[in-house]
Amino acid sequence: MIENNFALTIFSRQWPTSNLMSVTIVDSKAKHDYILGKLPKNSLRAIYFWATWSPECKLMGTVVEALAKENPFVTFLSVEAEEVEGVADLYPIDSVPAVVILKGNGSKPVEVIIGANPPGLVQAIKKHSAETPAGPQTTESKEDLNSRLGKLINAAPVMLFMKGSPEAAKCKFSRKMVAMLKEQKVVYSYFDILSDDTVRQGLKTYSNWKTYPQLYIKGKLIGGVDVVEAHIDEEEFQDLLPKDSTKGGLEDKLKRLISQSKIMLFMKGSPETPKCGFSKSIVKILNESKIPYGSFDILMDMEVRQGLKTFSNWKTYPQLYVNGKLVGGLDVVQELQEDGELMDVLKGE
Repeated sequence: MIENNFALTIFSRQWPTSNLMSVTIVDSKAKHDYILGKLPKNSLRAIYFWATWSPECKLMGTVVEALAKENPFVTFLSVEAEEVEGVADLYPIDSVPAVVILKGNGSKPVEVIIGANPPGLVQAIKKHSAETPAGPQTTESKEDLNSRLGKLINAAPVMLFMKGSPEAAKCKFSRKMVAMLKEQKVVYSYFDILSDDTVRQGLKTYSNWKTYPQLYIKGKLIGGVDVVEAHIDEEEFQDLLPKDSTKGGLEDKLKRLISQSKIMLFMKGSPETPKCGFSKSIVKILNESKIPYGSFDILMDMEVRQGLKTFSNWKTYPQLYVNGKLVGGLDVVQELQEDGELMDVLKGE
């Protein structure tokens, strides 16, 4: 869990927007990259990171919404830090609330506001807005759109572009595709084409396939419902899937991995070179215990990274296992340490 600063899925999710249209909710790294990639080079962006458990975030959330209304030429994004994997890791934050301000086409923040600091945020937006020329967003070029479509198609080993979500498909063909993939026990991610008409129209031309749903495997278009159904009928479909992309094979792999050592840490990076602040924090705690542990870098295997979330019913990283059983993430480990119970848990007592 991100530290609370008092100075202050195997399926991918649908891409909603806030009730206040001036703030865009970002619920995946793909959407973060897509939105920032569409913005003009002289734009100003403010990315608000929050968590449901932090009361300070409620205050800052209200301030962000007010500022978004008052500054139409600033792009405000809202990210639930612990739930949206891979976004908070891009920026120098390890507590919430936090607001990262970006300017131009650079990815390095020009300012970061940590904690419940409304005056500081207001002043920062005012300062950087004055330095940034105001103007409407430019139209996305064909080259930029194709680049983003390529990234979306390759966002997961098996990628479904559909109407709605697997839990709430918005057309009978999407429902049928979801049912077939479920029957085949396929692990996949999806994109709701109803949430972005640019993607909806652009992908038809990009792939020369005019209808939805569309299924991609390893970045290659397989086709729609009829094509997938034909592959299944001919008993060819499983051969098209990447290794361990079915639930049975992936679950066996995950069971082996979580039992690889008595204590197993699934993290971003390695204990020697953690790739996010949360992994770095849990490594520090485990190293202080002086008890040996194994680790797995989830950045090196997307199928493990996505599959373990469902397998363990734990949506964030790092994840700690003892004797093949999930202990929890950084927040749980910190609580166990504070309560003096961590050593007993690590020893399997």
